[in-house]
This record gives sequence, structure tokens and C-alpha cells, in this order.
Amino acid sequence: MKILVAITGASGSIYGLRLLEELLRGGHQVPLVASQSGLEVCRYETGLELGDAEALKQQWKLPDASLTIRAVTDLWAPEASGSAAPDAMVIAPCSMGTLGRIAHGISANLIERAADVMLKEHRPLLLLPRETPFSTIHLENLLKLSQCGARIIPAMPAFYHRPASVSELVDFVVGKLLDQLGVEHQLFRRWGG
Repeated sequence: MKILVAITGASGSIYGLRLLEELLRGGHQVPLVASQSGLEVCRYETGLELGDAEALKQQWKLPDASLTIRAVTDLWAPEASGSAAPDAMVIAPCSMGTLGRIAHGISANLIERAADVMLKEHRPLLLLPRETPFSTIHLENLLKLSQCGARIIPAMPAFYHRPASVSELVDFVVGKLLDQLGVEHQLFRRWGG
């Protein structure tokens, strides 16, 4: 499966990186695109540079798999067209600015255009908003996107599996994204399991 992963400037780039790791480990083809703010926040939070696929694989210890880095300005990328749309797209984390522009059909960069393509082609678009509290504008944009077919998976970990570390909290949220993609995983113990 080809799954476009986008990282925007909200705090929580670890969610996108952990998702990337699991998808590549599962043998999926993963184009990765980060907004300028996403690059900066990821660098600040993790020390990682997202612009170089080989360096990213080594730094994050990603398995050798199909990883392609796309520039956020590359509107000629295949993912910008419905005729070459990926099977699914995940924006993790999704900033409220990106979410608002997608909700209003503004496609000024590859992340926004690819999201628009996913909505018009009725393909899975998963958004992991990372903001708190939500303003009324945020909630209206989330509702609008949900009504248009996007799946909203907030970065809200559960505690019934008794997490013992931050990484287990991250894995729970990433596991919920993988569930929505139909990708098998063992990232958390399920309720009643």
C-alpha cells in the first residue's frame, strides 16, 4: 500500500516518525512530506532532519524500505494528482493552520493539495490534530472535514493498557492510526485482551 505521511508544525512530530517507522517495517511504500514548520518543530523536538531519506533511515534506524522524501513545494509530485493518488494519507501531527486551509479548499502546497486529492477521490485522509484546547473555529473545521470524509484521530492516548512510558503512549495513538488504515500491528494491548 502507498501511504503518504505528512508532518506539519504542530508539536508531536514523534507521532509521524513512529508511524513512518511502522509503515516501512510493514513493507509499505511511504512518500514523506513536511511543512517548513514541520521540519523546524521536528528538528527542535527530536534533533532529526527530515529532508534526507538516507540520513533519516540511519538516524531513526528505519528499515530499508520504500521511503521517498517530497518537498512541500513540489506540486508536480504524483501525490498532487488524482490519477496517481496514494491509497491513503496521514497528517501527523496536523496543525490547526493546515487543518483550516484543507477545510476551506486552499491548496497552496503539496500537503494541502494531496489532502484535497484524497477528499475528492474519496480515499482515506487521516488527521491527527495536536492542539489543546480547541477553539470554536478549530471545532468547526474538524466537523467540516469529518463531514467531507476525513477521519479525525486526536492525539489522545488511553490508559487502560497501563502505559509505563511516553513511548507506550505514542504507540497507542499510532496504533489507532494504523487501525484506521487497516494495517496490522502490536503496538498496544487491546481492551479485554
